[in-house]
Amino acid sequence: MNAQPSPEGLGRLIIVIGLALVALGVIVSFARTLRLGSLPGDLHWSGRGWQIWVPLGTSLLVSLLLTIILNLFLRRR
Repeated sequence: MNAQPSPEGLGRLIIVIGLALVALGVIVSFARTLRLGSLPGDLHWSGRGWQIWVPLGTSLLVSLLLTIILNLFLRRR
């Protein structure tokens, strides 16, 4: 049994992680333009010295997009 990953597999893993980090960076950079955090369904309460923010709409949208993307790329037949 060889427990070490192959160099090709490790290289692909590093590339995928790098692309995921780039995609995350782009999303964070354009979060205001995309209105993430202020979608319908995002809840926000505030008072003197406190605030509560519950991003339900944003969470549902991100979950739906990730589900679709992962199903397209990781589908096993």
